[in-house]
Amino acid sequence: MNSQAITSHKPSSAFVGASWAALLLGIAAFLVGLWNAVMQLNEKGFYFAVLVLGLYSAISLQKTVRDKLEGVAVTGIYYGISWVALIIAVLLLGAGLFNATLQLSEKGFYAMAFALALFGAIAVQKNTRDSLSADDGAAERKRGKSERSGPALVVTDPAKPADVPEQVANNR
Repeated sequence: MNSQAITSHKPSSAFVGASWAALLLGIAAFLVGLWNAVMQLNEKGFYFAVLVLGLYSAISLQKTVRDKLEGVAVTGIYYGISWVALIIAVLLLGAGLFNATLQLSEKGFYAMAFALALFGAIAVQKNTRDSLSADDGAAERKRGKSERSGPALVVTDPAKPADVPEQVANNR
């Protein structure tokens, strides 16, 4: 396990909402821009595929970085592939926008919508992971607290005759 102490706090609902808003706004802006763009269908498909690759690779990279931080085994090849996929998505978008016959403002719009969508995807993944970790930690603390409080009261069903001989045997 990593030597760093890892504490997980449940994210605030405001941050969770802002993260989801960033993700949905980034994706929606990018897609509305593609819908309204005057370009061939194959070019629109290219930009859509780059968006999907970027979102997937950003989420995958965030998960592997977090796994490594928490001491979860992550293979070097998967960690490397996650970085390479994200870099490829950003480079493909950059090359596509550089060579596109769009106005500079349109190119900036696509770049910013892409960046917002990636940020939102990473933040939503982080919030999901933090919420699960905080819930697991709370359940573990609750379990530990009940174990420290002494023996638990065991309620038996008196209608079960199989328990009686076992209890009598233990009392001898």
